[in-house]
Amino acid sequence: MTARILKTALAVLLAVLLLGAAWLGTAGRPLMLLATSSVSHGLCDAVFVSHVDPERVFQEQHAPQMDGIAWAIRWHVDAAQHEANASVLGAFGARAVFRPGLGCLLMHGDGPVPEAAGFEPAPIASPYPEHAVASDDPAIRRALDRAFAEPDPAHPRNTKAVVVLHDGQLIAERYATGYGPDTPIWAHSLTKSLTSALIGILVREGRLHLEQPAPIPGWRSAGDPHQAITVDQLLRMDSGLPFDETVGALSPMTRMTFLEDDMAGYASRMPLAHAPGTAWGYSNLGYALLGRMVTDAAGGSAVDAERFARRELFAPLGMTHTTIQTDAAGTLIGSSDGYGTARDFARFGQLYLDDGVVDGKRILPEGWVAYSHSQTLDTGYGAGFWLNIKNDTRVPVWDAPWGMPQLPKDMYYGRGAFGQYVVIVPSERLVVVRMGISLDYGDDTGDLVAAIIDALHRRPQP
Repeated sequence: MTARILKTALAVLLAVLLLGAAWLGTAGRPLMLLATSSVSHGLCDAVFVSHVDPERVFQEQHAPQMDGIAWAIRWHVDAAQHEANASVLGAFGARAVFRPGLGCLLMHGDGPVPEAAGFEPAPIASPYPEHAVASDDPAIRRALDRAFAEPDPAHPRNTKAVVVLHDGQLIAERYATGYGPDTPIWAHSLTKSLTSALIGILVREGRLHLEQPAPIPGWRSAGDPHQAITVDQLLRMDSGLPFDETVGALSPMTRMTFLEDDMAGYASRMPLAHAPGTAWGYSNLGYALLGRMVTDAAGGSAVDAERFARRELFAPLGMTHTTIQTDAAGTLIGSSDGYGTARDFARFGQLYLDDGVVDGKRILPEGWVAYSHSQTLDTGYGAGFWLNIKNDTRVPVWDAPWGMPQLPKDMYYGRGAFGQYVVIVPSERLVVVRMGISLDYGDDTGDLVAAIIDALHRRPQP
């Protein structure tokens, strides 16, 4: 009897193993590669871009998203080769390679690294002091205390940086241990706001026009419905491309970001879900295509694109440590792969508060700031920025609020995953940046900004 039970158990175990192997070889393979690609790229960035502890980043950012397989992830950072590698128990390997001036590149396979030498960018001077600026206002200090507090250990905030500008002056900032004024932080979809600004610069130069058909090579075939998509519609996310951040690990966004060498090429092949201009859908695909437009206009290579962004946007603003990374095709990842310090993003927000002008020089075309936060269809989205005008409905698919109802209606903001915010409040002459690794971040930034506004209103008038 015992032998029969053992034989049955072994047969069941063998069947489970065979089914598991079949799954890993088919449907499971993209999920495993998604995990290892995400880890290798994130830890390459942690070490070589942000200069922070990779183990801490893995535990805060990657492990909680691994749905029980974090124990099987093996990773290693090779300081000599400037790369990070990850695998699942030695299989499904992925690596990301650091290139000077360009950030980290996710490599698919063992081929040569495109533009491996990168370039040595000229230093950009900061308009701020080297040390962190502490507020002299107890109410603002208390607001920052709450922003860095951890009231629920099961849902950590992991706030890394808060920077406050008022009337163009740096009045308060705070950083987590291991982070500081010069620490570039993964901006996620704040990158879309940077990409929108770069498109604005091309419009100012007369090299692009909002109502022109988007100049995407893959859309030139006769009868292609994509030909009707304009630059404006890509910026506004009403191009007809599908809502691409859907439930589940594998979505068009994650496939494009972690499994494709040519992200814009992948985006250009995506079928339309709606006629252009008729429906809104959150679109990393569209911003990948906008990144391709910027790259093409800059000269076509990763180095060309990065130099253009630094010369035309980052250097004039004093954004000292900002980079928009590229894919293996050399294209700016206009949707998600920007890195910058909280101070850098505060300077970016101030550019919009000052109507696209810095130190008397016009960076963005006249009217671009108003255009960027003008409403798209019946949504709370503009053209690269979120608005604060919709309280009657919620973002489709995500079921999340469009804005922050506790703040003034004229507020608009850049937003990125895991709690990245650039909040611009024209009526208060205020910019607040909050950055972190917050996997289930709620409405805390709205409360933070509301507390800062309340503190400013309580100040004695000069």
